[in-house]
Amino acid sequence: MTGSEVTPSFRLAYVPGVTPTKWVRIWNERLPDVPLTLVGVPAAEAADALRRGDADAGLLRLPVDRTDLSAIPLYTETTVVVIPKDHAGAAVEELSAGDLADEIVLHPLDDTLGWERPPGRPAFERPATTADAVELVAAGVGLLVVPQSLARLHHRKDLTYRPLTGGGGAADDEAAEGATGVPESGVALSWPESRTTDLVEEFIGIVRGRTVNSTRGPQRPAAQQPKKTAGRTTRKGGGTPRKPSAGKGGSASRGGARSGGGKSSGRSGKPRRRS
Repeated sequence: MTGSEVTPSFRLAYVPGVTPTKWVRIWNERLPDVPLTLVGVPAAEAADALRRGDADAGLLRLPVDRTDLSAIPLYTETTVVVIPKDHAGAAVEELSAGDLADEIVLHPLDDTLGWERPPGRPAFERPATTADAVELVAAGVGLLVVPQSLARLHHRKDLTYRPLTGGGGAADDEAAEGATGVPESGVALSWPESRTTDLVEEFIGIVRGRTVNSTRGPQRPAAQQPKKTAGRTTRKGGGTPRKPSAGKGGSASRGGARSGGGKSSGRSGKPRRRS
């Protein structure tokens, strides 16, 4: 590793709703001498935080500008509607965009779904944050559409949520017309392309599920083959002297013929008697 710090460390940025707990645990098990520090950043500022060097890598929401950042998509979240527990929608398992046509649907300024206009009727003013929008839902002002992880993050006892159906993501022009397409939020591991360090590679391996014994380098079967061949040769060599000692059938007769001693065949005795 080429870090200038005496003790190497790794900083991982993450946006609200993303839970890196599993990967952090694996990191601590595999690299106990390299502390991992979590850096929470707003979704809209995450990419710039990586460019500034505030973190070595980050768990960001897609899309990611790949001009100078690398990104590995990890998963796509379910889109849900946050509603009061006494709302009629709480009685069903899922809601469609059409079900929200007559509802006020809040559209916070930090929206992560990327649609131009959510379904339903717009509020008079856009909330500044998703957290503010959740408070308004609890106050009965309207409903909120978010990725499922954000609904869990801002959980309240008086609120619940239901999956929102209507398609796997409408085009921007359709969303602007209030179509029933529902965009989804994807999460990716991202890092500055020019700073793909050994520690970044280690974390990439963790999120991709590489085991502790797997390697990114070239495999070494060729180096192991001579050892295996030698082992086979030894076994074959060890088996050879056992054949004459077995004393079975043709093996014993061959051994006697080659050695020239021991029992002689009947043919070899007859000429001697004639002479």
